[in-house]
Amino acid sequence: MARIFAARGITDSTQLETSLSGLLPFDSMKNVTAMARLLADAIAAQKKLMVIADYDADGATACAVAVRGLRGFGAQIDFIVPNRFEYGYGLTPEIVLLAAQSGPDILITVDNGIASVDGVAEANRLGMQVLVTDHHLPGDTLPDAACIVNPNQPGCKFPSKSLAGVGVMFYVLLALRAELRAREQLPEERGRKLVELLDLVALGTVADVVRLDQNNRILVQQGLQRIRAGRTCAGISALLQAAKKDPARASSQDLGFTVGPRLNAAGRLDDMSLGINCLLTDDATTAMEISTKLDALNRERRSIETDMQDHALASLEGIDPSDNFSLVLFDQSWHQGVIGILASRLKDRFHRPTFAFAKSVNGEIKGSGRSIAGLHLRDALDLVSKRHPALIRKFGGHAAAAGLSLAESDFGEFAVAFEKVAGSLLDLNDLARRIETDGALEPAEMNLEVARMLEGQVWGQGFPAPQFSDDFIVRNQRVVGEKHLKLKLSTPGLLIDAILFGHNEPLPDRIHAVYSLNVNEYNGTQSLQLIVRHWQKAERQ
Repeated sequence: MARIFAARGITDSTQLETSLSGLLPFDSMKNVTAMARLLADAIAAQKKLMVIADYDADGATACAVAVRGLRGFGAQIDFIVPNRFEYGYGLTPEIVLLAAQSGPDILITVDNGIASVDGVAEANRLGMQVLVTDHHLPGDTLPDAACIVNPNQPGCKFPSKSLAGVGVMFYVLLALRAELRAREQLPEERGRKLVELLDLVALGTVADVVRLDQNNRILVQQGLQRIRAGRTCAGISALLQAAKKDPARASSQDLGFTVGPRLNAAGRLDDMSLGINCLLTDDATTAMEISTKLDALNRERRSIETDMQDHALASLEGIDPSDNFSLVLFDQSWHQGVIGILASRLKDRFHRPTFAFAKSVNGEIKGSGRSIAGLHLRDALDLVSKRHPALIRKFGGHAAAAGLSLAESDFGEFAVAFEKVAGSLLDLNDLARRIETDGALEPAEMNLEVARMLEGQVWGQGFPAPQFSDDFIVRNQRVVGEKHLKLKLSTPGLLIDAILFGHNEPLPDRIHAVYSLNVNEYNGTQSLQLIVRHWQKAERQ
């Protein structure tokens, strides 16, 4: 474990601290105390608050944290989430007009708003105050909001720039709790209830694939402890059940690869209000009914994604993506809610920054992109925008993921422009695929105890789960589920079960494999299994 942690930049055992006392203090975040005062005033005056959410898992959990937390402090609060197909992303003027129909006094953005210059201006015109909570990178102009809390805004000295949107909202609630206590307006039992939101904070943090620095690891570990102890909200419990996962053994991988996608499916194919209501309900039966719908939507999403990926690969036949620095694709039939996943799959397959576009409205197309290390995707789009001022209508995002909209007629020009920018920012070394491992494991270390120890840790973006590499003799192999290989591998002194997902062709007798340790549970019995991530024919026979 010391070797694994050292390889991830841990130099002192205090960096592995996961108690809440290790969290960074809220008062180093710019404007958070000022926002707490505004919210405390609003609660005292019983003003009507409305959360403007986002349609991904981070936005949904941030909305649920805002509504649950503020309601617990006595606020009158409701929420609205843009339908991505009608309104697009963020606090647009159209969303402001929709929200205004309910007569709120204050709009609170979660996981969006830092780029909503026009939307905030419209809200101000209509007499609504706007409080922005976000974590995305700001543009050249900040919106004219009453208050902005974002660790990535200019002048914010908060040490962790990797908070997800849900983490930012949680910090606003920490500041509000302190403000209400200072005013002696907070019953103590309400103050203690913020810890009940940590399961939602953990889910949104992992699902948004932000870097798991120490502060985020504390938030995720604390949330997982609540889930494992059976103290999670009804919605997360139901989503785990729908995925056939045992809450008592919940891991960060379960949040990222099973719960998160089911929640995201609502925003991709339907309306994220469904997912948010799943997280807000305290009724187990209602949560189970909604999670069943979300599970069905996720299966539909997987089917659409498979069709789109097959179509994309077919369109690349006769083209060698390795001739280019980037990959930019558009198809009239592609589903706007799934292009982000398609871009991610193609990026992984070809190791190129990738944009996938789908039809939108009014002659526009919307693109979702994923990038490789070495190319900051939002900065690359900013460069394209500066070189071609009228080309991109709207864009935003992070280093690894970004989105934009174009006129459909400008697709070809964008593909050429983005390729030129990618070529100027990347070199051939960046395009070489690398697999980093934690080296070899001794046979004595390949056991169930070590697998359980690894499973109990928090792993994720920037703090990757360990994977190892060794030579093995393939003693037995058979196809299971039509497309996976069940294996018996041997290394000196050990015969061990393994599985290779998504591959049904026979392996050679000897392989060099990159693998992770896995606790396999069958009929109530746990055993060790290796999950083979990559393989090649062993050089030494």
